[in-house]
Amino acid sequence: MARQEQVLVLEPQHELKFRGPFTDVVTATLKLTNPTDRNVCFKVKTTAPRRYCVRPNSGIIDAGASVNVSVMLQPFDYDPNEKSKHKFMVQSMLAPYDMTDMEGVWKEAKPEELMDSKLRCAFEMPLENDKTHESESNKTVSSSASSVKTEHSVLPKSASASLDDGEVKKIMEECKRLQMEVQRLREENKQIREDDGLRKRKVTSMAASHSSSMATSAMRDEGLSTRVLAFCVLFFVIGVIIGKLAL
Repeated sequence: MARQEQVLVLEPQHELKFRGPFTDVVTATLKLTNPTDRNVCFKVKTTAPRRYCVRPNSGIIDAGASVNVSVMLQPFDYDPNEKSKHKFMVQSMLAPYDMTDMEGVWKEAKPEELMDSKLRCAFEMPLENDKTHESESNKTVSSSASSVKTEHSVLPKSASASLDDGEVKKIMEECKRLQMEVQRLREENKQIREDDGLRKRKVTSMAASHSSSMATSAMRDEGLSTRVLAFCVLFFVIGVIIGKLAL
């Protein structure tokens, strides 16, 4: 039984073109479109897997949707006399309605269910006129970019200068304010010290007066006790004399 015709629409249909120079990675884009009302599984294969990197190299395209596949050619030494023999194949099949494992579906697929399309690869080097045009355009772009950079570099300098002047003014005003605040704090500290000295002097005077009064009262008590003792001695002497006279 013959295979089914490819249901996917490929852009480009027959040839992938890679434009040099090939000293760096060169990328070609392959667009896959699913015009059907069924989801379609696809795989992208190549005869030179070490020379290309394909992303994505497999997947599912929803009904009516498209996928862009990036085919990246790795750097190599280009020989214009050597023709490319590399080829790609896009393999597809209708996705089952109850699909859960895509790898399992590919393994169990029957040959008559598979569809494929083949593309060849072509390498192209830019012509000398194209190189000159590209170099001139690159110079124009680089010169415009440098002029833009120069303008941007000049503008920030002037802006930064104005900002510096404004910042200097703010700093000067802040210094003045801080100086005034320090002076005010010094005056308050001086006043507090004076008030504290006055309170200390009052406390000292009050303590001195209290101690003097206590000393006076102590002296008074001492004098009183001395008088009492003298009277007691006197009464004792008188009592002794009276007792002798009575005898």
